[in-house]
Parts: sequence; structure tokens; C-alpha cells
Amino acid sequence: MNLKMLIKSFRYALRGFASMWRGEQNFRLQIFGGIVVFMLAWIFPLETWQRITLFLLVAMVLILEIINSVVERLADVIKSRIHPSIREMKDMMASAVLIASFVALVVGGIILYPYQK
Repeated sequence: MNLKMLIKSFRYALRGFASMWRGEQNFRLQIFGGIVVFMLAWIFPLETWQRITLFLLVAMVLILEIINSVVERLADVIKSRIHPSIREMKDMMASAVLIASFVALVVGGIILYPYQK
């Protein structure tokens, strides 16, 4: 891969990020939550593995939110009218994000709780 192709790849990725930022309120809220988690991870005297775990949890939620948005948009393109299977598929993806967010919240709470004052 040459440098021009690499730069194009990054440009496409940043364009996708900007699209998520502009079009998805949940993504913006999750980014804000991730920033709070990152700040707490550096304020509290956490061990390296704890910081890594928190960062991976934030990444997991954000990646699932992006996948959820892609599936929703793809489903809308394939079937413009809401078909019961399309609705179920969208709901399943939303539940995956919800479960990941809940797990991230619980694990993050377990890691950060001992450091509260």
C-alpha cells in the first residue's frame, strides 16, 4: 500500500467518524462518557490492566454503536418499508449495544469504586 492510499483510508475513516458524530446522538453521548472514563482512569491511581480494561470497554461500546448504525442504514436501503424481520434485526443490534453498555458500566464501576473518596 502506498502513502496516498493510506492517507485516503484515514480520510474515509475520519469521514465515517464525522458522519457518526453528526447523525447519531447516542454516539455523541458515548464519546462524552468515554472521555469521562479516560479522565477518571488517569486521575485515579489505577493499575495498567485496569486502564486497559476501561479503554477496551469504551472501544467495545463505540464499535458496537457504529456497527448498529451501519446495520440500521443498510436495512433501510434494502427495505425502505419496515419489514418485521428488519425491525427485529435493528432491535437486536440495539440490544447488543445496550448489553455492552451495561457490562461496561458494571465493570467500570467495579474498577473505579474502590478509588472514590
